[in-house]
Amino acid sequence: MKVGVLGSGDVAKALASGLLKHGHDVMMGTRTAAKLAEWQKQNPKGNVGHFPDAAKFGELIVLAVKGNAAAEVLLAAGSKNLDGKPVIDATNPIADAPPTNGVLKFFTSLDESLMERLQQEFPTVRFVKAFNSVGNAFMVNPQFKAGKPTMFICGNDESAKRIVSGMLDQYGWETADMGKVEAARAIEPLCMLWCIPGLLRQEWSHAFKLLR
Repeated sequence: MKVGVLGSGDVAKALASGLLKHGHDVMMGTRTAAKLAEWQKQNPKGNVGHFPDAAKFGELIVLAVKGNAAAEVLLAAGSKNLDGKPVIDATNPIADAPPTNGVLKFFTSLDESLMERLQQEFPTVRFVKAFNSVGNAFMVNPQFKAGKPTMFICGNDESAKRIVSGMLDQYGWETADMGKVEAARAIEPLCMLWCIPGLLRQEWSHAFKLLR
């Protein structure tokens, strides 16, 4: 599959490298190509362009930027380049404020997620929330003694979720589909929960598991 990755941070680079590892064609989109010079040297099969280039290139898009920049980046990528495409939303609505006793602050409320805002602003995009509830070091083929961890996803489009579930299977995850876009109100705060042990005790080597 041809995948366009929007972003140049650690999450974007980890997911892009994983996609290449699993045989996909990848183009990363960024405002500043120099930020990805080292990544491209380490991943010579990967391509780097601007946001519209990556969005046009991809059959599947990965949105991996800061939450407060998500809408701006999608606008820069261009509506016509995103129209009808599945977009993995790996963002979290983290506010520019320090955590309180290890708890991050969000700029959204419990009654509205960032994903819902994006879906409303870009109605023809088939968003699927994923990869927001674990650190970038464990996104691709994580190894835990307890077995496969669980990735919680949601989105309004069933076919888009099937595509993302296939990718998660390649990446060594168990997928738990939580339903429509409103479920992001519960999935996005998992980022808060995941970060608490790290912010309080520097413990970052964990993931969630849904037991049935």
